[in-house]
Order: sequence, then structure tokens, then C-alpha cells
Amino acid sequence: MQLNLKNPLVFFDLETTGINIVKDRIVEISYVKVHPNGKEETKTRRINPEMPIPPESTAIHGITDEDVKDCPTFKEIAKSLAAQIEGCDLAGYNSNRFDIPLLAEEFLRAGVDIDLNKRKFVDVQTIFHKMERRTLSAAYKFYCDKSLENAHMAEADTMATYEILKAQLDRYLELQNDIDFLSKYSSFTNNVDFAGRMIYNEDGKEVINFGKYKGKLVEEVLKTDPGYYSWIMNGDFPLNTKKVLTEIKLRGFNSK
Repeated sequence: MQLNLKNPLVFFDLETTGINIVKDRIVEISYVKVHPNGKEETKTRRINPEMPIPPESTAIHGITDEDVKDCPTFKEIAKSLAAQIEGCDLAGYNSNRFDIPLLAEEFLRAGVDIDLNKRKFVDVQTIFHKMERRTLSAAYKFYCDKSLENAHMAEADTMATYEILKAQLDRYLELQNDIDFLSKYSSFTNNVDFAGRMIYNEDGKEVINFGKYKGKLVEEVLKTDPGYYSWIMNGDFPLNTKKVLTEIKLRGFNSK
């Protein structure tokens, strides 16, 4: 089934130094850009993470320090990458919880102003887990009746994810071939920041989603506990979380 698209949809996958979105870095990015007319563009880039790649990460994706030592850094490709995904919606496998938050962190570190919040996100893993609850390799076998060769290589995982989404649309009649629908369906929570430290409640207001203030309105916490903002800003939290919290804080000042 060809996807029904209003905007180009970029399926992407990251290979990284680890799974900490604050501390770890991208070593490879691969994407398939699908246009509304069905045209597809594929690109894969190795990236120098400017830090050692742990052996346990190399064991998963096979990329070593030697492989990326002469590759560009993310900062060097950030502007061109931002231009390539400008105006596109984004899709991936476990992308809402990992790939998109990490990509947002890399753009912020590089000083590239790209508002990913304007995009629709489709997480194929979430659709799969809601329907069948398996792994990527099992999903590929289940939906496409193919074995996933070169698993944990960004390009192979990206292409498999693209094929799986099309097969999911063929299999499940309740799924609409519409990116707005798929974006909402593949989201577990209505996140304010990409890491989900803050979410929107039923009234559409931002609330804290962790710790002692979980469920409390962000604006109220900032008013009643002035030190909370400093704790977040000086703590080991994603740059995107700090940016969003600052925007809420400034909004409070401007409304006075």
C-alpha cells in the first residue's frame, strides 16, 4: 500500500554510542524520504561522535572508532540535515522514545534551530506493540514474511521499518492511511518535551510527569518552588527539556 501523505515522510534510524539521550551521540544516521507522489530518497551518513564508542555498542551495530575517525561531526552536517527534513513528518521504530529525543538533543548542541514540535511523528514500534507486541526482526517476519538481514545497521532497520508500516496498513483495516491518525495512534503520551518529563493533561495544560511533583501543573510548581527550575537546569536532563521548561517560565513572566 502506498502511503497517503500530505507532507514528505522521513523514516530514519540512528546508531549511537549508547542509549542515554543526554550523554550519548549519533555515529550513523540513515533515512528514507518518501514523497507524497511515492518517490523515495535514501541516504546514510557516518558521524564522528567526538567520544569513544563503547565496545558494547560496537558489538550491536559494528561501528568502531576507526570507522568514524575521519567522518564529519554532527555539528558539521546539522544544517544540511535540517534542510533535508524541513517540512517533513518523521517515522521510525521506537523513535518517539529514543531517536527523536536524541536527534533533538544533537540539533540543540549544534546550535541549529529546528522546531521538531511542528512535525507529526509515527512510531511503527508502538503500532506493532499495540497490535502484536514483538521485536523489529519478528515484526519484519510477521508483516513482510522476510528475515531481517544486517539487523542493527541503520539502513537495514530503516528500510524494514518503512516496509512494516505499509504492511500494517494493509493488515489492519482500523488503521487509517493518514499521518495525523498514525501519529496520534503511535503516541503513548501527549508529551510536552520529547523525553516526556512533562506532558499535557486532559485540559491541555502542562504537568510534571516524574518525581515528587508528578501530576502537578508546571506553572504552579515553578511558582511555589522557585528552586525547582534551577534544579532542572543544573541537572542531568535533556537540553530539550530545559528549553521547554524555560519557555514555560518565560511565558509566566510575560503574562504578568
